[in-house]
Amino acid sequence: MILLDVTNQTWFITGMGFGMVLLLLFVFVYIMKLMGWIMQPRKKNVPEQAQTQVVTPAENADDATKAAIAFTLQQYYYGVHDLVETHLTVKHHTTAWNIVATENN
Repeated sequence: MILLDVTNQTWFITGMGFGMVLLLLFVFVYIMKLMGWIMQPRKKNVPEQAQTQVVTPAENADDATKAAIAFTLQQYYYGVHDLVETHLTVKHHTTAWNIVATENN
């Protein structure tokens, strides 16, 4: 009995194995693409009126009114944020999860 004998059956089995690997590779790639497409966030339908809003002062508005509108729009689009310092304080307290460690100390 020769173990390393290359016959037509050997090439057929090798080709089938290689073909299965390639087929499964393509199937898995397309399954991953499908999963990405399913998980992708969708755009919500927004009514046409809510999409654009144009604010213009009246023709007879004085400079103070125009300045107030400009300032309000600038604050709305760029936002005003207060500078707040954040301090994180961690205090030890006993819970059911750490009671064993507290009793050993």
